[in-house]
Amino acid sequence: MIILGIDPGSRFCGYGIIEVHKRQIIAAGCDVIKISPKLKLSEKLVLIHSEITKIVLEYKPDLSAVESIFYGKNIKSAFTLGHVRGTILLALAQNKLLIEEYSPREVKKAVVGNGNASKEQIKYMLEKILKVDLNNKSEDATDALAVAICAFNKIKYTLKI
Repeated sequence: MIILGIDPGSRFCGYGIIEVHKRQIIAAGCDVIKISPKLKLSEKLVLIHSEITKIVLEYKPDLSAVESIFYGKNIKSAFTLGHVRGTILLALAQNKLLIEEYSPREVKKAVVGNGNASKEQIKYMLEKILKVDLNNKSEDATDALAVAICAFNKIKYTLKI
């Protein structure tokens, strides 16, 4: 089973992929889709849709998980992120993927055991869980990997493998 985790963003859209065999993670990786700030919102959305579709076609995930919106102080950013998430959900749905959604708090709790964990704590726990070095990976990429791990933790005992 392959799980695709996505951390939506309008500048850097993170994605993480884990491969599971017999309830064990046997492979993991993460990266970001880099989006130029010079692009109009509509152009960013087209790029995100295209790149998510390419990722789905390349890795052929069985399940996708997307982090829900975190509302900060800037309402304009929240609306932009909503457009990005909608585009991601559309690309996943068009590829007939099962989609799960998790709040940032749920993701942190699933990976670290604490819903208020810091980005550093998440990266540290991912390195321990996956036995990989993530020092050269961006926060957006590791956040997406955490979303994939969250999805795995939610379903691992129901897997029929």
